[in-house]
Amino acid sequence: MAVAEKDKKDSKDENEEEQVPVKKKGSPLKGIIIGVVVLILLAGTGGAAYFFGSKSGASGDVKKSAEQTKPQIVVFYAMEPFIVNLIDNEGERYLKVVMQLELTDQPVAEELNSVKPKLRDAILDLLSAKTYKELTDPLGKQRLRDEIGMRANLYATKGKVTKVYFTEFVIQ
Repeated sequence: MAVAEKDKKDSKDENEEEQVPVKKKGSPLKGIIIGVVVLILLAGTGGAAYFFGSKSGASGDVKKSAEQTKPQIVVFYAMEPFIVNLIDNEGERYLKVVMQLELTDQPVAEELNSVKPKLRDAILDLLSAKTYKELTDPLGKQRLRDEIGMRANLYATKGKVTKVYFTEFVIQ
């Protein structure tokens, strides 16, 4: 009987040993999942702390900078309307554009006024080189604004043109 009992114990030990590797397979996966969840929670907490911490710090910086600097005055330079023929194979198309240029300061407006004929000529050349297809596309209009701004900045040495606004834009 002692031998039989010993065999039973040995078989029980073998069964227990077989069950241990099965538990080990599940525990690394469980550990990885728990680790990932913990990392996500830590990242979320850290992100929230940064977001809310930077918001309150940024508003304090804005208040300080507003007290130290004077308010920025926007200067607009209104241009007379432009009417040009567009390049179009399908027929005659016309473009009428009225625009205003946003400038960094008043001396730039005075400077652009003194070279107004040159500035108008440069913009007329640019507008008349456009096609109907280019100008009906929103990205085409934005490119046109950028190009007008670049051409106007060629004549502005005391500051610069920061933006171009179309107040009328008609294509027929």
